[in-house]
Parts: sequence; structure tokens; C-alpha cells
Amino acid sequence: MKIRRLFRPRFFQCCLPLLLLCLAGCSGDDSRPVSASPKSAAVEDGAPACGDRIIFGSIGEPSNLTPYISTDTAAGEIEGLLFISLLRYDKDLNIEPYAAESFEVADEGRILRFTLRKGILWEDGVELTAEDVEFTWKAVIDPAAASPYAEPFLQVREFRITGRYSFEVRYDQFFARSIISWMSAILPKHILEGQNLRDTSFSRKPVGAGPYRLKSWEAGSRVLLEASPTYFEGRPYINEVVYRIIPDISTMFLETRAGKLDVMNLTPQQYLRQTSGPPWDTEYHKYRYLASVYVYLGFNLKHPFFKDARVRRAVSQAIDREAVVKGVLLGQGVAAFGPYKPGTWAYNNRLSPPKRDVEHARQLLAEAGFADVNGDGILEKDGKPFAFTILTNQGNEQRILTATVIQSQLKDVGIAVQVRTVEWAAFLKEFVNKGRFDAVILGWTITQDPDIFDVWHSSKAIPGGLNFVHYKNPALDALLEAARSTPIQSRRKELYDRIQVVLDEDQPYCFLFVPYALPVVQSRFRGIHPAPAGIMYNFDKWWVPENLQHALPQ
Repeated sequence: MKIRRLFRPRFFQCCLPLLLLCLAGCSGDDSRPVSASPKSAAVEDGAPACGDRIIFGSIGEPSNLTPYISTDTAAGEIEGLLFISLLRYDKDLNIEPYAAESFEVADEGRILRFTLRKGILWEDGVELTAEDVEFTWKAVIDPAAASPYAEPFLQVREFRITGRYSFEVRYDQFFARSIISWMSAILPKHILEGQNLRDTSFSRKPVGAGPYRLKSWEAGSRVLLEASPTYFEGRPYINEVVYRIIPDISTMFLETRAGKLDVMNLTPQQYLRQTSGPPWDTEYHKYRYLASVYVYLGFNLKHPFFKDARVRRAVSQAIDREAVVKGVLLGQGVAAFGPYKPGTWAYNNRLSPPKRDVEHARQLLAEAGFADVNGDGILEKDGKPFAFTILTNQGNEQRILTATVIQSQLKDVGIAVQVRTVEWAAFLKEFVNKGRFDAVILGWTITQDPDIFDVWHSSKAIPGGLNFVHYKNPALDALLEAARSTPIQSRRKELYDRIQVVLDEDQPYCFLFVPYALPVVQSRFRGIHPAPAGIMYNFDKWWVPENLQHALPQ
């Protein structure tokens, strides 16, 4: 973004797991419905059966598997199967208890009380209790952890254990994200106590209480999970889950067509033009729905050119978003102007994506002091040509093509753009996290609650913070703070409308588009029921008829 178990912003890689959106045995608040290929409504074959494995394709390898430290989607998807949370979303995106048996809200939202289910076990057999939840809270807010997701937990004034399976948390004032902040992973106290989340072997050898547990991790190749016999909702039907790391979407497609992958997210080209006829019509089901993510061109606001809002607006004005949606996405997406998607309550319907206006862009650049001094077609200021590099990750054809289109469009206004691709892990660690970029094309998960404090507040423009473009605006800070402390949705709506206006005027990002998720799933898998939450909300209930099961490799 984000993930049902770990509902938080994450870098969007356009690999399958994120676009499937949500992860839920065998002993997007969106107006656009999920659509499926005709064969997706296949008749279920008798009672669910245990067995088989499912193989996902993933562009990126997890950075680590410690919740609250990892920021990449690849990690988040796997963590969503390894760990559980107090609460979760159901298929209709309603909040429901998960590890919690019940919860209540008191004192006008300033107090939350939880009662845990008894008998939930960590995979090593130790029981999960209220002490684990308290430990998680303390570990995340520990300054030494430097967690980019600490902010919601820092709002807690007091955490009080009231019994082995019960506790309450108190806030100084109403906090809009108080409930959904407890939809994040619970960590095991008995394993992690005394360790720094930022530096622990747990990142490669996690111990959770979710439907699956880590069996093996072959660096650069695959991550293998196996069904947990101790999962409190019952052992999942599918025995093993494999994430194959394939950093090239074309290779991933060939592997899927050859039957070596069971699930991937298709590119628009693949979805529309390359998945008809055999084997696709008989062996796969396709799905389509507006993803809860947005893709953007983010400026490094420490760059001398991009410090000027006029320059950022000029770049935005020079980009033809509709052309990107039509040419790159083949129409499988919608142009964007801000961090929310159409159909959600926080979306500002009075705004619209900027239309391309080359002359206005040139005017803004002239006002900012740029001119073509030597007649070579490239603008200059203070003797420096307006040239910069767009950085994005290898293997993501959609993102690379978007950068190439933008490169061509900006040339029309006298800006020279280079496009550079970097392997995903290095892209994050060496460039994004360290601020070593001019501009990047990335994406964020769009969470169900519109609070975007962690990405946009000035306090998050720090090393390791999610505001890695270093955008600082006191007026926006005030709006973000007010919006998260306001209990009345209509008032929050007004504030978020204003937030979108500020972002639209300042253009710290060029918001580009919200894509459609286009997953394809091998047809032998049953139990898939498309819903507002997507298709993965009940993944632990997917199954394969015995006569269609593949034998597991020895």
C-alpha cells in the first residue's frame, strides 16, 4: 500500500500479492464491483479437501519478515499469513474480531477494551495472551526500533492489562485510527523480549500464530510456507504456499502459462490480449477490480529544482495522465489527482486529475526562472540544464513504461529525463531510504481509513520515515492532525477534501493513476468468492479437489 492482517501503507511493487489486496480450515469500499471471467463461477466439487500447494509469483524478495520494520509489499504479504491481529476486515470490509473475542469503545472513543480468545497458540505451542499485545505496543514505540509505523501506537496514553486475556488502552483524545491500528500484527513476547526489532534474527526466522508458518527461505529464489497445525481457526486446506521470486513480469507470465505458477497479477497487455484460448480458457480464472493502490511520480524536495512548487506543478501539468492510462494500462485504470480512489467516502469529487497543458507548464517554468538559453531545446537555470533521473524498480514493466511516457512528455516542455531501473531491494535500501534520487515512480496501498499522517506529516520526513520525499507544510500538518482527532465523519470529510486541495496545489507527488487489479488463478483452486475485499480475504479456506491435487515434491 496494504493487507488485512497488517493494514498499513507499503511500497507498491505491482506484484501479485499486493494487488490481491487482502489476506484472510482443515483441522476496497469501492463502487466498482469485482468482475471475473465466466469460468470463475465454477461449481465446487464436493467437500473441501486438504492437500496440494499454491505457487505465487513475486517481483521482489522480502526485505525481512519482522512486522513494523519491513516496508515492502513482498514482506507484508507473507507476514499476513504468518501473524494474526486483534481485528480484521470481513469480505465486505466491515471490522470484525479476530484474535480478539470481543472489543468495546468507551468514553467517546478514548478507551478501547479488548478480550482475547483463549487457546490461541504461537507455532511453538506457547499461548498468546494480553502480555504479547502489550509487548508489541512497547516494542513498536521503542525509539531504538525506529519503526515507520509507530505513530498510531504513540497516541496511546496508557496500556493496562486487566487479565490474562483482557486489556484496555486509553487515549488523551479521540483518535480516528485507534481501532484499525489494532489490526496490525501481534508479536511473541517470549521470543522477542529484550531484542531490538531493528536488529534480530527473527527477521529471517519469524514465529507467528497465523494460518501458515515459515518452512524455508532460499534467498533470491523462493519463500516456502507450510500450513500451521496450531492455527486457532483450523489448519488451512492448502498444505504449502510458495512465493517464487521472479524479478521480471514477462518471465513470470511464461512460467504461469507453463503451469509453473498458480497465481500472478497480469499486466493489462496480458489480461486483454494474451490470455485467451488454451490454456487460459480451461485452466485459469481471471478477475478484475479497481485496486486499493495509487501510483505516483514522487519528487525529492531536497533537489534544488523541485523545492519550487511552480516547477512541480509544471511537471504535473506537462503529464498527460489519460494518455498514460490509455497507453500504459490499456484503459485498465483511472487517472488520479490524490491519495484516494473513486468510490470511497474521502475522495474529493470536486477535484479532477490535471489536464495536460504544455503552454501553462512552460509559463510556470518561466516564472520559476527557466529558459532555453542556448537553443538546444533544454531549459536552464543558473547555468544548469533542467535534467533529472526517474528511478524505478527492475521487472515492473508498467512502471518502466510509465516513466518512458513521462520522459517523452516532459521533453515537450524542455525537460530532459533519464530513466533508471534498480533491483527492488537495492532500490529501497540504497536509494529511496537514503534519499538518493531525483524522482521515483512508486505506489502506496490505499487504506480503508483515509488517515495519511504517516506519509505526509512533516514529522515523518526523517531517515526511515515514510515521508521520504521530505515534504513539509505546516498547513497540511494542521489539517492532518485535526482530521485524525475528529469523530464526526462529515467533518473529517471536509478536512480530507481540503487536504486533497493542498496536495493538488503543491504537487509533492504527481499522482498518476489507480490501476485495476488483474489477478489470474489456476482453475483447480476452489473456494474463491469475489467480494468488496477482493479475492484473498478467505485464502485459508481455498482448497483443491483431491482428484486435481498435485503431489508435493519430496
